[in-house]
Amino acid sequence: MPLLINGERIDLARPTGDMIRAYPHLEEKAKLLRSQPAQIVEPKGLLYVQQREFAVTTPKDGSVSILGSDDATTCHIVVLRHTGSGATCLTHCDGSDTEAEVSLIMSSVKSFSNTTAYGRLEVHLVGGFNDDRQLSQKLTNQLLRAFDLQPDDVHLVTFCVTELNDREEKDIHFPIIYGIAVNVKTAEIFPATFPEKGPDEDLRSAHVLTGATLTNIYDAKMEQLHIGPYFWRPFPHVDFWLEQDDKQILQNLSTSPLAEPPHFVSHIRSTLTFLKEHPFPSRSLFPDRKPRIYKKNEEGLWEQVCSDKI
Repeated sequence: MPLLINGERIDLARPTGDMIRAYPHLEEKAKLLRSQPAQIVEPKGLLYVQQREFAVTTPKDGSVSILGSDDATTCHIVVLRHTGSGATCLTHCDGSDTEAEVSLIMSSVKSFSNTTAYGRLEVHLVGGFNDDRQLSQKLTNQLLRAFDLQPDDVHLVTFCVTELNDREEKDIHFPIIYGIAVNVKTAEIFPATFPEKGPDEDLRSAHVLTGATLTNIYDAKMEQLHIGPYFWRPFPHVDFWLEQDDKQILQNLSTSPLAEPPHFVSHIRSTLTFLKEHPFPSRSLFPDRKPRIYKKNEEGLWEQVCSDKI
């Protein structure tokens, strides 16, 4: 079954510009989303999702009320929700294996939803811009095609990607929205930034930089965040990269050097330093081959749980 807009199957043979013109309400919704200032989302009740991670939960979750991600330039943030169960998934896609990733998040949301009951699957796509290498457009097309290949009907509700998320300043293109959050209780989606991106921000970033595949980081039934165990080989030429100036790091380790947020280089340096300090995570980070497990405490913040208490 296909990807639908207003109950009609999308013709993916047409350029996305034609699709936007055929469904002006999508453009209006994108305009409304773009016009909202980014809200600062504090860590209480938040589950922050990094690149190549996903998390799914339901309105019954007593620990997590907000799923969010940011720092998306050419990447897209995807929210998939079942309107009957309220099961909601947020993921941060970079085009590494889009078809497999969409299948994974579909099965994750469906595992919380009785799809024969009332309700439908709705998808919201946000991110990307008119970048020189057209990586955003390629990812937009991949996501549309991957959802269209699914066995279930999926309704495209929000489409604020690539040309609909682009602004130009002195002949340089930038995304308008870099991050979004979804309230799993109310289904509201809004532009967002996140002062806290943890726990284990460097560890999770190192996992991505060393070639991770899409990873589910949350057990909604136990209301626990699971990080790892992750394993990688010593990062090649890590000392060389740490010696480079900011411009070299931007040019070589970003898909869109001119559009990155200001903290991009410091974030990459922090991740590279972590990789240098932990060339063999099986020894220094995960000697027992078990994940780091976190639960929300009474203040709504993540707190590590000893594995013997689980």
